[in-house]
Amino acid sequence: MIKASLNWTFLIVGTVIGAGYASGRELWQFFGPESGLAIILFTFLFAISCYSIMIISFKKQSEHYAAILSKIVGGKTHKLFDIFIFVYLIATTVVMVAGSGAIGEIYDLSSWWGIFLLSISLMGIFSFNIEGFLSMNKIVIPVLILGLLFVLISFISVENVPLMAESAKQGNWFAAFPFTSLNILPLIAVLGAIGSKIGSKKEVLLSSMASGLILGVVTFIYNKSLVHIEEQVDAYEIPLFTILEGYSKPLFLFVTVMLWLAIFTTAASNMIGIVTRLREILDLKFLMIVFLTLLIIVPISKIGFSTLIQYLYPAYGVLNLYILAKLIVYPFIGKG
Repeated sequence: MIKASLNWTFLIVGTVIGAGYASGRELWQFFGPESGLAIILFTFLFAISCYSIMIISFKKQSEHYAAILSKIVGGKTHKLFDIFIFVYLIATTVVMVAGSGAIGEIYDLSSWWGIFLLSISLMGIFSFNIEGFLSMNKIVIPVLILGLLFVLISFISVENVPLMAESAKQGNWFAAFPFTSLNILPLIAVLGAIGSKIGSKKEVLLSSMASGLILGVVTFIYNKSLVHIEEQVDAYEIPLFTILEGYSKPLFLFVTVMLWLAIFTTAASNMIGIVTRLREILDLKFLMIVFLTLLIIVPISKIGFSTLIQYLYPAYGVLNLYILAKLIVYPFIGKG
């Protein structure tokens, strides 16, 4: 049970910690100063939302996200949200591809190198279907979490950032709601595809609590680091590299690899949601749908990483508040 719970925890965390989150750009878009309470609220809201999605997925033994939507919103409305989530998955995968391109540009390479690397890697991992991705997650996500924490804690230690000092004014508390709602969209798609693989309700409870706690702690530490350098956050398209300004080249390279892995895991998670939904419509193999999806996504990714996050993420965070509200109340009123 614990082993299975860890698998789902890594899947959830890997879905959330993508290009926007790991780079710091998404966190800065929503949080920043006066956000301690907002991050605590996010931790609880996220854990409850994960529990609701997973318990519905488990009960329905679902293989794609349509069954989850039908239960959450019901009636004809779920068809609208079906389109809504599918477009979101495409759009955020575009952000991941653009993020991979942006990493290449850090080293004065054409963005096409990063885009090509991510595309080939996605094709490679999904030649083993979903099982290949789940197996990879067991290794990559713990390394990713520990690596990110190592960098952030090192920065906080060197810069003497007051980690526990928090302003009495918490004017940004409401940011917890759109930030949570933004991040549950891909989870509905991913967790809706593995309902038949979940073994028990205890797995659901443990993985929901663990993922919420992990993301809450990392988010709090990361936001503290960004607030400390708020005047320089926009020096790079990827704020994490601002934190690393002046650090050794080996560490810079390590973080680059770590960031790319974060992008890859989220892009792969999104692709699971896209492909499992399309397989209900198209009589094609898993890998072929991945390939056709990438043909559409890659050209759009040239719009730019920070531009996509700046406009796309806040809009979806607000639009998805309805689903968030439904997920929060489901454990208390949900039946069947």
